[in-house]
Amino acid sequence: MKELQQDNIAVSVQDLEKRFGSFVAVNKINFKVQKGEIFGFLGPNGAGKSTTIRMLCGIIGPTSGSGQVGGYDIINEQYKIKEHIGYMSQKFSLYNDLTVEENINFYSGIYKIPKAVKKQRRDEVIAAAGLEGMQGALTSTLAAGWKQRLALGCALLHKPRIIFLDEPTSGVDPITRANFWGIIKDLAKQGVTVFITTHYMDEAENCNRMVLIYHGTIIAMGTPQEMKSSCMKNEVLEITLPYAQGWLEKLSRLEGVKEAALFGSNIHAVVYNSSLAIPVIQKFLQNENAGGFSINKIIPSLEDVFVSSIEEYDKTELKKN
Repeated sequence: MKELQQDNIAVSVQDLEKRFGSFVAVNKINFKVQKGEIFGFLGPNGAGKSTTIRMLCGIIGPTSGSGQVGGYDIINEQYKIKEHIGYMSQKFSLYNDLTVEENINFYSGIYKIPKAVKKQRRDEVIAAAGLEGMQGALTSTLAAGWKQRLALGCALLHKPRIIFLDEPTSGVDPITRANFWGIIKDLAKQGVTVFITTHYMDEAENCNRMVLIYHGTIIAMGTPQEMKSSCMKNEVLEITLPYAQGWLEKLSRLEGVKEAALFGSNIHAVVYNSSLAIPVIQKFLQNENAGGFSINKIIPSLEDVFVSSIEEYDKTELKKN
């Protein structure tokens, strides 16, 4: 993995830990984010994503470890961090009982937007969100996609160079998600550092680099290509057959199959050696009269990497205990 230049670092953490009583939410993690890149922070629900992002934004303090955001210390300079970043939570950080314009005005006050440019910034947000003519509409009446754009606009009012997006596409339709990623890419082209948490693996393909966090621990890190090549040491087969779910457990027990999971209506089987595993699977399905089926070796997706890395981590931890 290419070493990042120290003077080009927007976010960095060293042995960052957060405990709630005896529960370890974030377990001594380390990573660096380069200025102007889209950095994905991936993991299932409860993995520690939101807790980490809240520490980086100065909302909560860490139990131990250290970190810097935009050159400011996350423990001693939380207020400075808040002045120089944008933050959008998965709840969109909006007040539903306020109108579109009132929400923008509220955040203009929070971010101390100078009076001389306040109207200009408000008009820019409304135009970017496509909400012209809807300034007086209650935010509660907006569709999820419009709320999403408005929330992002509010987070960008003060033109921050680093923006944190916590599950920003949760609960919106695929077209809205795709449009939103178009906006994110445009921000990165303008030099804005985008730190985004998501559990949608198809979205993660848009990231320059990413980490995978699970049970508070980083278990994989790299570019999308690095994740697929170095983190995925086994091969992946896509098996298409009728009633795939009914065959999942049986296939996962076959010799040479490390694990199997449903991907849509098909099965993805992680195998140690495809040239040995394919004949075994073919023979089994033929003997079981599985009907029309096909088996193809495929390039692993990030979702394959995600599932396989978690399975490997669970097995390793089980052996330790």
